[in-house]
Amino acid sequence: MRIVTGPRLAWGAAAVLALSLVSCAKMEADPPQVSSNPTVAGEPQPSDEKTPPAEASTPAGPMTITIEDAVLTALENNRALNVERLNPSIQRTFEQQERAAFDPLVSAEVSADETSGDERTGSESRDSSTSGKATVSELVPTGTTVELGVTTGPTAPAAAAAGDQTTRAALTVTQALLQGRGVAVNLADLRQARLDTQLSEYELRGFAEGLVAEVEDTYWDYVLARRQVEILNESLNLAQQQFDETQQRVRVGDLAETELAAAEAEVALRREALINARSTVDTLRARLVRLIRPSALQSADREVTPRSEPTVAAEPLDPLEEHVAVGLRMRPDLNQARLLVQQGDLELVKTKNGLLPRMDLFVSLGKTAYADSFGRSVRELGDGDDDLSVGLTFEYPLANRAARARRQRAVLTQQQLNGSLLNVEDLVREDVELAYIEVNRARQQVDATATTRKFQEEKLRAEMAKFRVGKSTALLVAQAQRDLVASQVSEVAATTNHLKARTDLFLKEGSLLERRGLNAPGRRPAQPDRER
Repeated sequence: MRIVTGPRLAWGAAAVLALSLVSCAKMEADPPQVSSNPTVAGEPQPSDEKTPPAEASTPAGPMTITIEDAVLTALENNRALNVERLNPSIQRTFEQQERAAFDPLVSAEVSADETSGDERTGSESRDSSTSGKATVSELVPTGTTVELGVTTGPTAPAAAAAGDQTTRAALTVTQALLQGRGVAVNLADLRQARLDTQLSEYELRGFAEGLVAEVEDTYWDYVLARRQVEILNESLNLAQQQFDETQQRVRVGDLAETELAAAEAEVALRREALINARSTVDTLRARLVRLIRPSALQSADREVTPRSEPTVAAEPLDPLEEHVAVGLRMRPDLNQARLLVQQGDLELVKTKNGLLPRMDLFVSLGKTAYADSFGRSVRELGDGDDDLSVGLTFEYPLANRAARARRQRAVLTQQQLNGSLLNVEDLVREDVELAYIEVNRARQQVDATATTRKFQEEKLRAEMAKFRVGKSTALLVAQAQRDLVASQVSEVAATTNHLKARTDLFLKEGSLLERRGLNAPGRRPAQPDRER
């Protein structure tokens, strides 16, 4: 399915997310990667990156803004989105934390001992000695620990004749044979941390799409409310003219005085409706300002004038099956569910390994030198005594209840995650289909309300003509006026509802950012981990 990215945003479109959000999406290239992200066939291609408008430096005040500018300004200034942008970077610190398990570790220890007196001879004597130890060790993802160490200290009494100071250098390699063996289990925590980062990127994408949809819906609601005020203003003027005409005809005796009540009541009703409509405009203005420029809420002058007029979208919808396919590929919450399944698979790897006994093979190769001082013992290492140690260590709790409980919990959790994934897929299909139906309904309503408005105009003209010749009443004229006002509002509402329904469809299938020419992390579907 080809996604048409329209309407194209003005220069400044993609950088709001392409520069701010994509920077959060960069994963370090250190192997092993959790998953490769190949280009998926039919994947919507991002539009060229553009420069964002300098809205942040614009002082608060009246705004004249298009729907495209409203979206861009919101993506740049919205405080909630700025908070969400930090989540991938925060999650990436956990990757660094897990990677630290494979960093080399340097340790050193130095101590000095001093003894005085001799109980056997009663003479006073003072002996001092210095000992130290330095090691460099590293854990390899295969489950191998390599350690290089040097120790020095007083010679043991059994070897005292060899010298007063002993220095030993040794290389020790320890390999896990059962528990802890293999790349898959040792990298599981790191891969889970990387999946957490990808989860946060899909969460950020979903939040950004939700924000764009909210801005567009609020913008069109604001346009509709302003248009409703204009229609009610016109209808109030018309009702006032009708009242003045009725009052004049009552004075000259053409109409009974009882006709005045209906005309005057209609004027009052129009004023009441106009008050409510103006309140709705103020409410939606405040909501729109919070979304696109929160700093303007502190300004007394925050008038917003929309420049975009609601018109029926020119691009027809693709077949339902193609929209569903896009939803199954791009919906952020569905991709999050897929990543959770991958995390569950990694947990199974870890808990399965935890059921095994701990048995390690170690090999230690060293050289030991004896001398009367530390410096000399170090120099003598090359000619020192060689030693080799090979052995096994074994450890296993007899009941092993903790490991068995973790394994059972991981298996049950994975069953839940697989079931949840299937459920989310069903929800995506349902959401897209219902949104698709709503778009078609809203499109048909546009034509239907336009036809109704035309007939209501004819009906009012006919009723007013009959009223002027005494064949109708002020009540019937007022009813015709109300019907016309309702049809005019319904016509504008049908167009805005159609635009909002399309936005909702693109939101439900996860393609809203792509269709608006915006680039963000998480545009590709989650890929299976092929490294386990």
